[in-house]
Amino acid sequence: MEKEEKLFNKGFISITLINFIVYLVYYLLMVIIAVIAQDNLHATLSQAGLASGIYIIGTLLARLLMGKKLELVGRKAVLRYGSLFYLATTIAYLFIPGIGVLYGVRLLNGFAYGTVSTATNAIVTAYIPQSKNGEGINYYGLSTSLAAAIGPFIGMILLNLTNFYTIIIFSIVLIAATTVACWVFPVKNIVLTPEHRASLAAHTLDSYIEKKALFITFIAFWMGLAYSSVLSFLSSYAQAIHLVDAASFFFVVYALVITATRPLSGRIFDAKGENYVMYPSYFFLAAGLAALSFTTSSWLLLVSGALVGLGYGTFMSNGQAVCLKTCDSHRIGIALSTYFVGLDLGLGVGPYIFGILRSHLSFQSMYLVAAILPIACAIVYRLFYKKSDVIEEVVEEVTATTDTIVHSVHSVEDSVK
Repeated sequence: MEKEEKLFNKGFISITLINFIVYLVYYLLMVIIAVIAQDNLHATLSQAGLASGIYIIGTLLARLLMGKKLELVGRKAVLRYGSLFYLATTIAYLFIPGIGVLYGVRLLNGFAYGTVSTATNAIVTAYIPQSKNGEGINYYGLSTSLAAAIGPFIGMILLNLTNFYTIIIFSIVLIAATTVACWVFPVKNIVLTPEHRASLAAHTLDSYIEKKALFITFIAFWMGLAYSSVLSFLSSYAQAIHLVDAASFFFVVYALVITATRPLSGRIFDAKGENYVMYPSYFFLAAGLAALSFTTSSWLLLVSGALVGLGYGTFMSNGQAVCLKTCDSHRIGIALSTYFVGLDLGLGVGPYIFGILRSHLSFQSMYLVAAILPIACAIVYRLFYKKSDVIEEVVEEVTATTDTIVHSVHSVEDSVK
């Protein structure tokens, strides 16, 4: 019993490290691909942007399709063959003659990344004790957050010191090592009942989307949308306000704050409940974006980085924990894919939306608009969270009662006959 309650078991540590490398390569390539498209393939700015963004389309397709495949085919098979596909599509970057081929490779590479990351997000839940669900998800989430800070940092350094092919070889070595680890790692597949298997195999909306996770997915979309304003425009904004040097440390501060606070927020989640971490995450992100809009000095820029880390960084993992809390065990894969579709979609469409806003507003006004979104999320969360569960329970009870009545009527008819 004591062994089962141990959070830092071998399986948990291994899958967390695998997830870190998967996300590291994703972020590493994301920050350099637009530059490479322009410099090596002579792409226009819009073509380079599409080469970067088309990756998200592949990821979203994988999230939708692999959520159900995780349990039908088995988590082990999805992780192993997904990692092989991730390796093959990363190698494909070495053979790109033009921008059209780059689009195809990016789409397939995004699909592969989405497949593996969806698998790792589900697999880790089997190695987290139920009593430490929030804490475990937050420690696991560190692998994603640190990769988001370290990946771009390594990518920019390698871009300045080497060339595209050297960066790809470096990425291939990392993914090859991860692929070996995925084939060695002892994945725990869940056992499906015939009823669960039939429901997952059916080509219905329920087999692709977890309705119980839709509310937190809706919130995740708007939080991702707000955070995308930082990812997309921080560099341009820093140039405009002459704080480029300080901006280079923005995500370092972001990562340090997350590393320091994630374990604590996880323990609070388990001990006090989700509301004690969800509400602060909304207000910290709003405060960080507002501080960013008013910043005129390096120290305030870095403070905003810390606040954004406390906000978005805390939400990302604890939103995932809320998602797990609302779904049944045989639908964990679908629930997580639903949640990350919302998060990725917000990050994907955000740059386009804020780009339009930026053409009409100053950077400062744009970040103030972004700061409103987390506040709106807090209000919606306060009004509707848990109430959607109650409504669903009522519907289920009515359905069960109706089924009982129908069954009784049929029994009476059979008796009369």
